Amino acid sequence: MTTAPQSPRRRGTRQHRERGSVSVFAVIITMAVVVFFGAVIDFEQALEARQDANTVAQEAARAAAGRVDVDRAYTSGELIMDRQSAISSARAYLNAGGYRGDVTTAGSRTIRVHVALTRPALFLPVIGITHLHADAVATATLITGVRGPHRP
Repeated sequence: MTTAPQSPRRRGTRQHRERGSVSVFAVIITMAVVVFFGAVIDFEQALEARQDANTVAQEAARAAAGRVDVDRAYTSGELIMDRQSAISSARAYLNAGGYRGDVTTAGSRTIRVHVALTRPALFLPVIGITHLHADAVATATLITGVRGPHRP
């Protein structure tokens, strides 16, 4: 059984029906690639925000831990933090950089700083994620002497 060759007229009709199908495929693939690379960029932004929050929290805690209660140091020789000055110093550091966070003390030698950052997403709003959030907590402890705490 042999098949008759198709007439040129039929072949032209089939090609006409498939015209533009590659362009729809190309648009879909291009959109998928753009969304993927956009997500990569936004996730990199989230990692950068986390690093920034961590750095700010550490620096604010360090700034606060250096606030020694001078009166007590001179009278008894004991170095402890001036709590109000330490908290004010950490908050001033956060405010100077435009950051928001919580500052608390833990005992007489340790300060804890929690920083929260929010940054706008660049490409993820396409899928409904409009902001990227990052949190970091840092503590700084006032240590005296060369040997450190609790060592003879």
